[in-house]
Amino acid sequence: MILTVPNFISLLRIPLAFVFLQEHPIYRAAAILAALLTDGLDGYIARQFKQKGRVGTLLDPITDKFFVFFVLFTLISENRISPTESAILICRDFSVILYGFYLAWRGRLFDYQFRAIWCGKITTVLQFTVLLCLALRLSVPSYLYGVFIILGILALGELYKTDRSRKRVTSS
Repeated sequence: MILTVPNFISLLRIPLAFVFLQEHPIYRAAAILAALLTDGLDGYIARQFKQKGRVGTLLDPITDKFFVFFVLFTLISENRISPTESAILICRDFSVILYGFYLAWRGRLFDYQFRAIWCGKITTVLQFTVLLCLALRLSVPSYLYGVFIILGILALGELYKTDRSRKRVTSS
């Protein structure tokens, strides 16, 4: 079934991104908090009611990325964040893409089942925190951007490690 409750909740992040076009900080903060809430709620409901599926597994990260990228492009266009800072905020995504290229090179891209990783979860919470600060016109300490670089590197290592441990389990 494609339109499950968790998938519907994931899809809510798309209109929430457009709420961010409102320049009032409270509307923007509400959109970010609602997006964060839906990000956690969709997976929780999918697990609790056994509604996990391939569509939801793809839809959840796609709507997450859409929301974050939409907000970042909006903030860049308003000169609230630089393109470099935006790129740093999405280091984890670069790591996932890089790992995807590695899997494709090894001929295993379509066999690999991407799952949530801890570095990814931490990065998402930090991304939404930074976006919330920017929406509320608060300053973001520059050292925090270094944390995103570190998390991006750790994400690459975590993807490799979980892939290696899955291969050992399946070959046993």
